[in-house]
Amino acid sequence: MLTLSSILFGLVALASLPYWLPSALVALRVHIFTGINGEEGIAIPGELVDASRFKQVYSHPAAKGRSRGAALSDLFWYWLSPGPEMHQEHLEPGRQYEEVARTTRRILVVPRDAAEKLATECVSRVIASQKIREAKLVRLRDLMMPVWAEFYYELVFGERCPPTARELIVDNANDVVTALKCCGLRHMEKRHRLTRFLIGKLQEGNFPHELPRRLSSEEQALYLQGTFFNTAVVQMSEAMVHLLMVLAQHEEVQLRLASDDDERYLDRVMAETLRLYPLFGISHRITSAPIEVGKDVTIPAGSVLCFNHSDYHHTGFNNPECFAPERWEKLSVVESHYIPFGVMANRPCPAQGLAPVTMKAVVREMLKRFTFYSSASHTRSIPSRGPCLLVSKPYKRSERKRRSVLVYMRLRDRWEDVWRSVIQLILGTYMVWDARRQRLCHQYFEASGDKDKLTRGRPQESNRNVCTKSDHSTA
Repeated sequence: MLTLSSILFGLVALASLPYWLPSALVALRVHIFTGINGEEGIAIPGELVDASRFKQVYSHPAAKGRSRGAALSDLFWYWLSPGPEMHQEHLEPGRQYEEVARTTRRILVVPRDAAEKLATECVSRVIASQKIREAKLVRLRDLMMPVWAEFYYELVFGERCPPTARELIVDNANDVVTALKCCGLRHMEKRHRLTRFLIGKLQEGNFPHELPRRLSSEEQALYLQGTFFNTAVVQMSEAMVHLLMVLAQHEEVQLRLASDDDERYLDRVMAETLRLYPLFGISHRITSAPIEVGKDVTIPAGSVLCFNHSDYHHTGFNNPECFAPERWEKLSVVESHYIPFGVMANRPCPAQGLAPVTMKAVVREMLKRFTFYSSASHTRSIPSRGPCLLVSKPYKRSERKRRSVLVYMRLRDRWEDVWRSVIQLILGTYMVWDARRQRLCHQYFEASGDKDKLTRGRPQESNRNVCTKSDHSTA
């Protein structure tokens, strides 16, 4: 028979779940991932290479291998399918990579005024479609993803993005990032629909950019899908979520930016946001030759280097967990432990010039229209998609109503974190196992026999043929 004390104990245990269960399940998930996928490799910064040597090793000519020889590659290829062998970030060094990287840089060369104008127009159209007259609870990633879908479509195809194309791009990008965060399994048909659409667009002709001629129409479509409509759309959406969440949770920063068009201050806010919430968690590289680090340490050839961007960004700063844009008044981004777009010597982000310009244009337009509030947790991976209350200007929501909404948001966020952590544990474990089973990257290189010729010997995988149905085991 239940006693009053046992009932009270059960209620207390239930109420405490949001405070301990998610972190415990994350630790368990990491343990299971390591057990299935093996040890990641050499963590940097870590015991072997500390933060002071991070850039030295990251920039080393022998640290440029990207896919071949790392168990992690199977997992990333699985998450980024279809066409990971065409994805710019996963091509091995060589002629193919240079051609693709050159093409990407050429497409991203946009005059500043034109880039700002296009970004502003895209966010204006998307916001207008939301019809937010007074106040609305939103998920910032859901709000931002259509903005960048339209932006990169117009950048790539030189024409305004039709609604059908925007829907395909958003479905694809959302499916990729949801799987990456282990919040849902892959739905390959959503991704294949975009591939088929891109193939059709290329076959129509009149494409405004020259693509690598060695690639077939399908390969060109997969390149565009991976580089622009996976990575660019996802990363820019995530970057804007972090920036808007920072404003929503630091009222004094938001007020200053809204009332004073000080570009230098906005630069500092963005730098601090990307320091605290880097878009990359771990980037791995495979060494092609030994790397000497100081006098006593040599990293052997074939080592898998796991560069932890978040850990690196938290070293060398006073109060690194504190959001303090004023720290950049005296600090140099070049001399600090800060690489939001990588390093020039080793696959730098091709959008490092365009991204800040367009982000600033979008945040200015958002600040003209809304005041932001959020009481949700803000983490680097932000699987919650950035819960936020948008209040239209000049509408004034009562303080009591706003506080009530924020209390509700906080409670909802905490309990969502409980069930989401369970889902991430189950689905993440399955996807790591399934990626290990399929061995997409290993099979590809085993079949090709030549890491520099990435258009031969493709592995047979259920998501390879863009005209087939999705693999229901991963849907």
